[in-house]
Amino acid sequence: MAATWFFCRQGALFSYGDAEAHLNMARRVFDSQTPGYDMIGRIWLPLPHLLMMPLARVDSLWHNGLAGAIPSGACFVAASLFLFGAAWRIFGPEAGAASVGLFATNPNFLYLQSTAMTEAVFAACLLAVLYCTVRFRQTQGSPSVIGAGIAACLGALTRYEGWFLIPFVAAYFMLAARKRRVLMAALFSFLAVLGPLWWLSHNWWLTGDVLDFYRGPNSALSIQGSVYYPGRGNWRAAWVYYRTAAQLCAGPGLFWAGAAGVVTALMKRAFWPLILLSLPACFYVWSVHSAAVPIFVPTLWPNTFYNTRYGLAVLPLLALSSAALVALFPGRFRRAASVAVIAAAMASWALLPRAERWVTWREAEVNSEGRRQWVRDAAEYLQGRYVRGSGIITSFGDMTAIFRRMDLPLRETFTADNGVPWTATVKRPDLFLRQQWAVAMGGDEVQSAVNRAARYGIRYRMEKMIISGREPVIEIYRRVGGPSGAQTGSP
Repeated sequence: MAATWFFCRQGALFSYGDAEAHLNMARRVFDSQTPGYDMIGRIWLPLPHLLMMPLARVDSLWHNGLAGAIPSGACFVAASLFLFGAAWRIFGPEAGAASVGLFATNPNFLYLQSTAMTEAVFAACLLAVLYCTVRFRQTQGSPSVIGAGIAACLGALTRYEGWFLIPFVAAYFMLAARKRRVLMAALFSFLAVLGPLWWLSHNWWLTGDVLDFYRGPNSALSIQGSVYYPGRGNWRAAWVYYRTAAQLCAGPGLFWAGAAGVVTALMKRAFWPLILLSLPACFYVWSVHSAAVPIFVPTLWPNTFYNTRYGLAVLPLLALSSAALVALFPGRFRRAASVAVIAAAMASWALLPRAERWVTWREAEVNSEGRRQWVRDAAEYLQGRYVRGSGIITSFGDMTAIFRRMDLPLRETFTADNGVPWTATVKRPDLFLRQQWAVAMGGDEVQSAVNRAARYGIRYRMEKMIISGREPVIEIYRRVGGPSGAQTGSP
């Protein structure tokens, strides 16, 4: 709560463009000209949007971003509790306390859990799987299998690395069960794969292609294309860039404490927790190498930020393995050892408490500077001029931030996400185009629609052009005439 309050005061809840998009996608399911199931989308997995949706219905919480921060923060707390329970069962209560201390005080994760990003939701699912699998090894009970299956299903509906985990966890149950091995693995698998099966069916229903999320428009593969980036097709570079991102996100103290703790955890025969919590990092190295997912860090060429936050995927691993160091000490010294491990790992943050060292916040601020400027300028221009009910033809995505900032219901906007009505409008504006305003990004299909409308005598006049650094030009048009005879604005 304190972190959320701090970042909210800094105006940083929407610095990540993805955070803005996640929250607006949750909002559009019920606030749109064509509300309903299809508005869940087809690229980003749906669970975070479903969690935000009830709060996103509240205008004030949507406007200030807390509709995204509250579910994310709740998942952060749940993740911490599952980590504590797992570490307690593996290494003891003092190690459990140390693991939570290391996990919950990381400033990079504290920032992400204050936003509508998906990292906290996935961490809760991952650590729930960890807790249930550790508990199963000790109890051999089917409730642990069911809990792990549900958590894995939810994780697979949050981030795609959740899909990567499922076969490994199924194999774990096959090996860890002392009886009914096949039944336990099958029970877990049945529950876990419901998530991916739903999403494949969802993509087929919307597009006719079960893999549209992977290779369709706006997928990572289509966005990146064949453009080279460090690590593409090069395992060594992929590992170096991911390792560097992990060091920046974890901080040097926790990173090296975690590396030392891995040795201790292996001595304690905690093989499975280390394997499970390493899998997200393996997934990202693989993605950099083979799946058109670049990671840029400020300390390596091209010395910028892009997907740097993916390094936080190792935070649960480092927190757990660092806590294993506590188990090296005799019982009466473990409380002091727990405090010492936390202090040593967090020293680098405490001694130099500068926000620019928090790489996730820095990434969000640097990459969004121009976007935040034109969003602010466009919202301020429209705020006193737009009349509710007159309609705006625009595009979903970054543009939607303008209308959230204005506290304007999304049903006042008309975008390509509205499907068939949109297609009909841009093809035959003389029959269907009724919006009095247009907000376009230079060269996008909204600008094309406005130009096409002019052929039918529908005239839009550019009222405002916004240029912000290297960002695309934003153009705001007002309708001033058309064949229907409707006239708006000044001649």
